[in-house]
Order: sequence, then C-alpha cells, then structure tokens
Amino acid sequence: MKTTDFGFRKVAEEEKARKVADVFDSVADRYDVMNDLMSAGLHRLWKRFAVEQSLTRPGDTVLDVAGGTGDLTRLFAQRVGSGGRVITTDINAQMLRRGRDRLLDSGLMVPAAQCDAEKLPFADRSFDCVCVAFGLRNMTHKDAALAEMTRVLRPGGRLLVLEFSRVWQPLAPLYDAYSFQVLPRLGKLVTNDADSYRYLAESIRMHPDQETLKQMMERAGLERVEYFNLAAGVVALHRGIRF
Repeated sequence: MKTTDFGFRKVAEEEKARKVADVFDSVADRYDVMNDLMSAGLHRLWKRFAVEQSLTRPGDTVLDVAGGTGDLTRLFAQRVGSGGRVITTDINAQMLRRGRDRLLDSGLMVPAAQCDAEKLPFADRSFDCVCVAFGLRNMTHKDAALAEMTRVLRPGGRLLVLEFSRVWQPLAPLYDAYSFQVLPRLGKLVTNDADSYRYLAESIRMHPDQETLKQMMERAGLERVEYFNLAAGVVALHRGIRF
C-alpha cells in the first residue's frame, strides 16, 4: 500500500484526498475570515503580487487551480478584462460553491469546474497563465499536478505557485510557536475546528522548500523558474515559463 503525508502523519494515498476534503468542508464557511485573521490581511497583498507577476494582459486566458473562494479568480478577471477568460477549479465542491457565490456577489460570472488538479479536463496548450495559490501542498502527487498544469499552458505561458514555504531561520522559533500554539486555538474559536488548522501548520512543514519546488517545476518542463520570498519566506511565489 502506497502512503503519503497528511500533515505529520502517513496515510494511504487514496485516503488523503478524502481527509483534505473533510478539512475544507469543515472550514469553508469561515475560510475567508480565518485567512484575514491568521495573516493579518497580508494574504490579500500576496495574491495581488502574484497577479502582478503573472504577466497577464487584457484578452488572456487564465486557469485558477484550487481556486477556493475566488480571490485570485476575481483579480485575474479584472486584469484580463471582458476580452479575456478565467476558469476556476477546485476538487472540493463546498469551496467551489463558496467561491461561485462570492464571485456572483461581486458581479462576475466565471466558468467553474470541480476536478482533480492531477487530471485537469482541459486540452493541451489552452491557457496563457495557470495559477495555484495555497493548494499545491494539499495535493497527493505534486509532481503530477505540476506536469498537468504545465501541459495546459501555451508556449510562453506562465505557471505561478503561491504557497507557504520556509521562513527565514532566525524567525523559525517564533513562527513555530504561532503555528502550533496560536493557530489551532484561533481555528477552534472561529470555526470550532482546531484540528484543521493544526493540519495546516503541519502541512506547511512537509511542503517542499523554495529551492526544491523550483527544481520540481523545472522537471515538469518549465524554464526560467524563479521565486520571490514574501514575509521573510513565510510565503513564496514561484513562476516558471513553458517554451
């Protein structure tokens, strides 16, 4: 039986998707509130930075993988304009519905697809830009997901991965204390679910660091891969180009 990481635990590969789904089913309704609280609103700046670094232009076609509640989708839709197109996907139906409702509330009707990022239902070379924000670490086979996202890029297209990463080492003790002591308590208070935010902290530690993820993106077929550390490495934005 093949196993994979679910936080600090090992689980059967076929169990991970269900366990991740349980996490997001539990927190979907309060997901945006928690994002604001646990990042002090910084996640909004990180997402805007990602869109600015995407090199997208009016008329481009964008795929937002693991789009969740639609923050990146909305920003990309504003950037590509009426002549462009943005499609959002998520494996979790609850998160996809939440994102759809938020987008409709802001006046945007965006195509959405519930699908696995490791098996995207799109043709080769379909998009000018693919973005995944805070979703890659939850995927069972990260290499397969990166290969799929590269496959659907057009030549010259960009893949952006915005994800928690390795913090600057002098800050690690303080960051660990916040992650393992404060976050679960905050999750319990706001969502009545400490375990999901304990998993969040653990999954960040199990995610590849900046250099390792860069190498993974290169193996997936991307070139000129670079990354930008944000908030002292708490988050990193990786960008690669398909040629």
